[in-house]
Amino acid sequence: MTTTTEDTVILGEVLDRWKAAVDAHQPERVAAQFTEDAVFQGLHPYAVGRQGVTDYYASQPLGLKAVYRVLETRRPADGVVLGYLAVEFSFTDRPPLDVKLSVLVTREGEDWYISHYQVSRLD
Repeated sequence: MTTTTEDTVILGEVLDRWKAAVDAHQPERVAAQFTEDAVFQGLHPYAVGRQGVTDYYASQPLGLKAVYRVLETRRPADGVVLGYLAVEFSFTDRPPLDVKLSVLVTREGEDWYISHYQVSRLD
């Protein structure tokens, strides 16, 4: 159970779609990258499901951008990839915010979606 190229590619495909939607300030498109019953923990109280993800990202300021780097991956089961990432969220009016992000992506049909998302600030 170590980081593999295949797992990094899977995470990259999902997180590139997430990043593009975050950068474009399209909350519904961000939420579409999550499962219907995803557990979502940003820097505010947690939510379950796509509506909570939509509401969270709708409340974020215009100009928010995300840059991520995969630090570790694990494959705890078939159709499941765990990722641990460093993410920098940048803003137009204040310094960037560096966080750690854990995601669990699960395969549904031919695609992968985020089923668990948890951000941590380590300052």
